[in-house]
Amino acid sequence: MTTSLLDRLGYGPDTRLVIVNADDLGLCHAANVGVYDCLRTGTVTSATLMVPCPWARDAAVRYRGEDVGVHLTVNAEWERYRWGPITQSPSLLDGDGGFPRTIEDFWDHADVDEVRRECRAQVERAILWGFDVSHLDAHMDTLLLRPEFFDVYLELAVDFGLPARIVGGQHPDRLGFPARDVAEDAGVVFVDRVLSARRLGATGSVASRLAALEPGVTELRLNPAIDSPELRTLASDWEARVDDHRLVCDDGSLAEALDRAGVTLVGYRALRDLVRAG
Repeated sequence: MTTSLLDRLGYGPDTRLVIVNADDLGLCHAANVGVYDCLRTGTVTSATLMVPCPWARDAAVRYRGEDVGVHLTVNAEWERYRWGPITQSPSLLDGDGGFPRTIEDFWDHADVDEVRRECRAQVERAILWGFDVSHLDAHMDTLLLRPEFFDVYLELAVDFGLPARIVGGQHPDRLGFPARDVAEDAGVVFVDRVLSARRLGATGSVASRLAALEPGVTELRLNPAIDSPELRTLASDWEARVDDHRLVCDDGSLAEALDRAGVTLVGYRALRDLVRAG
């Protein structure tokens, strides 16, 4: 898969391509400012939009044609900040009138047909708002971890001609099914590996992991946001989000680490073009 994808993208077998993706566009004002800041430095090459969130429309107003996909959202995990399905589907609502807070609660109550309708509506709304949607991924990975919802995820990727993030696929025992094999059989394009800057921790750790990358296509995912009273009130992980923004925009340490590692930056549009070219 690694060599085949590189070859299809027009690169040699030893190339190390990196997509730097900023999740959670539309989540709140601080995320919108932070994500677009990062995209416009050139270091972050793509982002994903949480369509049901209250600040998603603001993200659409700020959009200038950047590489943005849809962060399919079926959970609202925060205690003080709620959002819910744009289709008002009953099985996707918890007692607060928003999406379930936990993955397990979603799995226990969600109707597959209502999930399909909601996720399709999220992609269609992003397109209606003017986004040139480049790819799909899933908030909290909820749709990736159960076969019946994974099928919906793949169906949308095929129907809209989009690449999709697939995590955990290198370890099918963790998922209970061979996600990457199923996706490949469906003709869905996906990166070879996904790294999270948050899990990697300090700048030095990010740099060492980038330097050790094997050939192929890697996504490095961030959750950047600017520091603000809003963010501190809403998000228990606000410091990590602000640190992601700092790595890209304030001290430029991520750009330096990418440069030292000798990787080639690419966006998800390159993968989407590959999908749509057949």
